[in-house]
Amino acid sequence: MKVRAEWFGGIVSLERPRALVSINRAMMRLLGFADSARWRGPETDQLSAPTEVHVVLSKRCSAGCTSCYVDATPQGAALSLQDAKAALDRLAAHGVFHVALGGGEAMDLDYLFEVADHARSVGILPNLTTAGLNMTPALARRCRVFGQINVSVDGVGERYREARGFDGFALAEKALRLLRKEKREVGINTVVSRSSYPHLGEIVALAKRLRLNEVELLRFKPSGRGAANFESEDLTPEQARGIFPKAQWLTVRHRMRVKLDCSFAPMVFWHRPRRWVAKFFGVVGCEGGNLLASVLPDGSITGCSFGGPDEGSILDPAATRRAFESGFSAFRSYVARAPEPCNTCDYLALCKGGCRVVAKAKGDWWQPDPGCPRVMEWRATQPVRRSPFKILS
Repeated sequence: MKVRAEWFGGIVSLERPRALVSINRAMMRLLGFADSARWRGPETDQLSAPTEVHVVLSKRCSAGCTSCYVDATPQGAALSLQDAKAALDRLAAHGVFHVALGGGEAMDLDYLFEVADHARSVGILPNLTTAGLNMTPALARRCRVFGQINVSVDGVGERYREARGFDGFALAEKALRLLRKEKREVGINTVVSRSSYPHLGEIVALAKRLRLNEVELLRFKPSGRGAANFESEDLTPEQARGIFPKAQWLTVRHRMRVKLDCSFAPMVFWHRPRRWVAKFFGVVGCEGGNLLASVLPDGSITGCSFGGPDEGSILDPAATRRAFESGFSAFRSYVARAPEPCNTCDYLALCKGGCRVVAKAKGDWWQPDPGCPRVMEWRATQPVRRSPFKILS
């Protein structure tokens, strides 16, 4: 059991069931922990460090997916083994519980398993995201070192080729079968675009058939090569309103946990769900720089792997400390300066204005997420601004 003190008490990492549990100060004392320096001073909603960090080990991948959000290439940059271990040491020193290892294609790195072993040795649980295109029985056995493993599958059969630009479904399905033989914690990541939205049921049915433990739906984002297709593949207003009911229906229909990534928060909170319902579907709003942070292949720390200011290098102890203690203002400051209609929304503290990366792509980092149904409704009621100048013919 791993425990980290926080202003409210602490966070406990459980093995069975695998979970992070927040407890109060009294419970911390019952567990044998003395008063912490973090219990003194004003209360704050800010954690001392993220609970999970996405480590983008490389921008190296030979698949060439048309919507790759890191614009990966066969010669893409990568963290060296030495730097990856140093990054894990730094994260462990700050009490980070999990790392999500990915790329690019992390499985293309011949030192991936050494990185995962090192994470375990310093008390961090390594999870993995992979396309699974080169999976073998031997590699699947070695993947027992990871916690959760999700294989990226954006469509079944021909839908996979339409989404990714090549026919790799059979290889991805093979990877899922091989991994599932070795461990239970295997799932699917699916990017939800305008084109893939109607076929999400096929993905969840596949996961049920293969006895996987989850499907995580990821919103299509304007990052990397995917930026070129964002306008045509961004969800329609009808799809934005329908994604949460669809996830609920698929969960019940297939008795399979369907999670929604943080960028879907505005679409979920528009339905005014109870807090526990949103958490069940994995929706907590933008947690860049708080629950989550990212380390990129050059070692830079950001609040989100899809975008955000460079907060310094993970290889610099002082920079890492500053980032966790007082950085990430581009993410942490939104609630305090939120404009209409976010500042009158009952869910602002949870949603935090939606996805900053999408907002920036549509014009301004500090504006509300334009994919939010409430934002769309509010903007439709605003008067049209007319030019004060008369156009002469």
